[in-house]
Amino acid sequence: MLAIILVPLILVQVITVLVFYGRHWDNITRYMASNLSADIATVVDQIDLERSSDNLIAADNFAKKYFYFQTNWDQDGIIPPNSRQVEGTYTGRQLNESLKATLSQPFRMDLDSHPDLITIYVQYPDGVFSVTAGRKRVFSSTSWLFILWTISTTVVMALIAVLFLRGQIRPIRRLTKAARQIGLGRPALNYRAEGAREVRQAGQAFQAMYNRIQRQISERTEMLAGVSHDLRTPLTRMKLSLAMISDDTARSELEKDIAEMEEMITGYLNYASGTISENVENADVVELIKTSINRDLGDHKNIYFTEPDTPLPVIPLRHMAFRRGISNLINNAITHAGKCFISVEHQEGIITVVIDDDGPGIPKDMRRAAVKPFSRNLNGKTSIGAGLGLSIAQEIATNHGGELLLGDAPQGGLRVRLQLPI
Repeated sequence: MLAIILVPLILVQVITVLVFYGRHWDNITRYMASNLSADIATVVDQIDLERSSDNLIAADNFAKKYFYFQTNWDQDGIIPPNSRQVEGTYTGRQLNESLKATLSQPFRMDLDSHPDLITIYVQYPDGVFSVTAGRKRVFSSTSWLFILWTISTTVVMALIAVLFLRGQIRPIRRLTKAARQIGLGRPALNYRAEGAREVRQAGQAFQAMYNRIQRQISERTEMLAGVSHDLRTPLTRMKLSLAMISDDTARSELEKDIAEMEEMITGYLNYASGTISENVENADVVELIKTSINRDLGDHKNIYFTEPDTPLPVIPLRHMAFRRGISNLINNAITHAGKCFISVEHQEGIITVVIDDDGPGIPKDMRRAAVKPFSRNLNGKTSIGAGLGLSIAQEIATNHGGELLLGDAPQGGLRVRLQLPI
């Protein structure tokens, strides 16, 4: 937006200056040089025939009266060399050409000795006649004033444009920040639609979209949580009925089925709770991983956690959701493999939790399906659980603006990378 405003403004000013220098200033300089040359030639003509004392005095009075010149006669003098401004400036060159056209005698010009005067020396056989005129007769100061005015107006207009644009860009930046916060799973508490009409419309559309998404997630979560919760009631009645069965073998098989169903319902509840709103608080990822290992998984000998060499930055997280995701990933590694290796990396604004195992892993063509809910039997073997472990971790990563990636572990099993932006 700033370029759209400033580029045409600067181009107009540049074209104006070029036209002024190429036409107006050139014409004025030529005109002033021609007039000064004609006036000097008129004074010089007064002494061409006779250079007596009376004639020189009359010529001096004539020059002062009509042209405000000062004249001087140097008997037996020799004209000095041209000053450097004669050929070094455009005005000096124009005056030199005009004097060549009007004077028949040899001459030289001094444009440097005095800041307000210029002197033209005319050589005669018996001496040098000099004419001193005001510098403004040929050097125009309006050109520099015009350039200064052009530059100053450009700068002032640019500053005004910057101030107005900052006021218009500020609501866009706030909208961008709010969108990024929501994309990272963090609430945008203080955002309000403001600014130009188009920006306010975009902000209102953004808020409406966010509210619709939150409502859909809330409805889905409540439905899944409600269904899973209602299933516990018939399971409880089934347990009571099993206690009255005398056949131990039949009772044992039914108890296994009921236990599996309870495990599946617990998985459904965990998956549903992954999207339940939880306050975002600053957290240390390493400490949360330690808590997940010690509190949620107990003293398991096959879990190996390698802490980073340098402290990690604190990032906003939903503590319970993050711990739930880490616990699910570690449980998957222990259940389907045997050993679990955990490490944490920090690079380019992203914290990555790496979880490796030494199990059979997941084939590459099955990894995309593995993170979908209820994905089971990916290796063609009998699976345990509801197939929600990776889905829960994926949901938690997405809600934090991160990503869950699957790969090959150095130990031969599955590598899970949970990436979280800072």
